[in-house]
Amino acid sequence: MFGFDPIVLLPVLGFAVGTGLGYAARASRFCTLGALERHWYAGDSTGLRTWALAVAVAIAATQAMIVAGLIDLTGAFYLEPRLSLLGAVGGGLAFGLGMALVGTCGFGALIRLGGGSLRSLVVILVLAVAALAAQRGLVGLARVHLVERFALDLAPAADQSLVGLLQAHGGGGGRALLAALVSGAILAWVFRDGRYRRNGGQIAAGTAIGLLVAAGWLITATIRDHSLALQPVQLESASFVVTYADALLAVATVTGTIPDYGVGLLFGVLFGAVLASRRRRDLRWEACDDAHELKRHMLGALLMGVGGILAGGCTIGQGVSAASTLAVSAPVVMLSIFAGARVGLVWLMEGSLRGLFTPFAGTPAE
Repeated sequence: MFGFDPIVLLPVLGFAVGTGLGYAARASRFCTLGALERHWYAGDSTGLRTWALAVAVAIAATQAMIVAGLIDLTGAFYLEPRLSLLGAVGGGLAFGLGMALVGTCGFGALIRLGGGSLRSLVVILVLAVAALAAQRGLVGLARVHLVERFALDLAPAADQSLVGLLQAHGGGGGRALLAALVSGAILAWVFRDGRYRRNGGQIAAGTAIGLLVAAGWLITATIRDHSLALQPVQLESASFVVTYADALLAVATVTGTIPDYGVGLLFGVLFGAVLASRRRRDLRWEACDDAHELKRHMLGALLMGVGGILAGGCTIGQGVSAASTLAVSAPVVMLSIFAGARVGLVWLMEGSLRGLFTPFAGTPAE
């Protein structure tokens, strides 16, 4: 199929896909925390529907490629037959709280950096170091002994996908039917709002982001199947926690290996965000207002780095990429992230947690 070892294309194609992701996200102001905040406090569900649309499109496209035999996701990280509920819930809560303190997630920080936010550069560096420590350092040892040892063994189902679990227990239909039901239910909610149905820009952005996430699986699965290199090819799509740690190592050390798809994706997202910022003429340098804001951002980044490793991903990694594989970890992690973000926002806005027990200020638009 290739006249050369395609592994050299991993960072190049990652950069290309990342450019599209960064441009679409910056142009549409795609931000998970911002979407939640507007949905909860202003009754504006536009951003949340765009995020959900990306999830639905990613599920439909990814599962369609599996059914058609174009890709095989066996061995993908999100489908490992061990599910750490402690890590998914605890890590998700920590990530959500950190996201609230920072004002965005790891993906959003990269998008903001593309617009000139030096605060986001600090967030990314702290997040990368924290993720590296939680993955491979002393924090990682604690994670293995205190969290991973209690993971559920789902080996009878072969993996932790919803398809595998249902089939292992004698239930569920085919993959195509299940994917259609899940993505269809999400799309029904997305387009329930008449105003959203007329918002072509947001619909285009959500669709593009979902397709680009699915493209990551196609690229890495195809190259894995055709590469002859000794370097293993990691099956991956878009994720913005452990990838920061990988990028930090790739930039700071000489490993003798070709940077993987995720590293190329990161730099592509930054490049795409810069392009969109220049086109919109909103590229401007920004820094923290004072030491208090800097400390808040650093603490939030630390929580996101460690929490993201414990949870196995972020709002994009678990929320869209893992969801596209129908991994059961995705909804568990995302509900935990949403809960953590809610706690963080209430604390920042009200100075106490009493607001957790009061109705939202806004009523979500339908």
